[in-house]
Amino acid sequence: MKRVLVTGGAGYIGSHTIVELLNNGYAVTSIDNFSNSTSKTFDRIFKLTGKKVKNYNIDLSNHKKLESIFKDQEFDAIIHFAAFKAVGESVHEPLKYYDNNLGSLLGALKIAYNCNAQSIIYSSSATVYDQNEKTPFTEKSNLNPLSPYGMTKKIGEDILFDYFKNNSNLKILSLRYFNPAGAHPSILLGENPKGIPNNLIPIITKSLKEKKSFAVFGNTYKTPDKTCIRDYIHVVDVARAHISALKYLEKKEIRIYDVFNIGTGYGTSVLEIIKAFEKNNSVKLNYSIKGKRQGDVPILLANVKKAKKILSFKIKYTIDDIVKTAWEWEKKNLS
Repeated sequence: MKRVLVTGGAGYIGSHTIVELLNNGYAVTSIDNFSNSTSKTFDRIFKLTGKKVKNYNIDLSNHKKLESIFKDQEFDAIIHFAAFKAVGESVHEPLKYYDNNLGSLLGALKIAYNCNAQSIIYSSSATVYDQNEKTPFTEKSNLNPLSPYGMTKKIGEDILFDYFKNNSNLKILSLRYFNPAGAHPSILLGENPKGIPNNLIPIITKSLKEKKSFAVFGNTYKTPDKTCIRDYIHVVDVARAHISALKYLEKKEIRIYDVFNIGTGYGTSVLEIIKAFEKNNSVKLNYSIKGKRQGDVPILLANVKKAKKILSFKIKYTIDDIVKTAWEWEKKNLS
């Protein structure tokens, strides 16, 4: 399984995964129309790996164009990242998210069918879970997305399972990420959200760079320091999880559909993130305590026993690595 098509290859997780693929001997082709990324990413990937990646600048929802381009190509596997991912924006623009995220998945599946790709890895999310359920979440925990973004990920998993049931040779894994963060240790790749950041780490880095205050929402939760606890995983570890998933599928001789949590299994509170950021970067953060946000729950963690046992996946990076690389990336401002 050496020929891999990556959709959303210039994106945050996609670009880091391409680096890991290239470093593990895979031949990579990308599809990315740069709606939420930049073509400069592939120059940085070349600096990191010494290898050029062919990217097709097309919209995955344009199924006719996909068919004309990929009708004579073959891939062993497809890793599908391409999607809009801002939870808050999805609440205000749900149709934009349903149209893009589901249309791009259908486009990826058409490529898989036409190009004889029998292995598919799907970029899913912990947002598919019912966040009022007991945590840590296992892969068997109840699903109940609270946002249109999370719903597109759940529907995407449903589409993949239906597609799997009617195709005898498919091997499909859905990876449910918990809070990817940080940047590549080279500081050549990192997170560059357009507009106002939605996640804690880029909120911190952007506020520090712009010398502004940021909000901590809620300090009356039933946690040790009264702030929310989440499972943060370094983006390179998320990328490494895809290598583990591919190698697992290479060993499987029978069809399979399965889901895996991709996280660390332990939590870090908002205030702990702030303290780690200040300690590791020798800075002082300016923040204020605000009221709780609607829908936020005290603790959200991943149970990662399944990924450890079946995929043999173990994390490599720490919270310290996350906050250090995130700030170095923000300072360089390579966008």
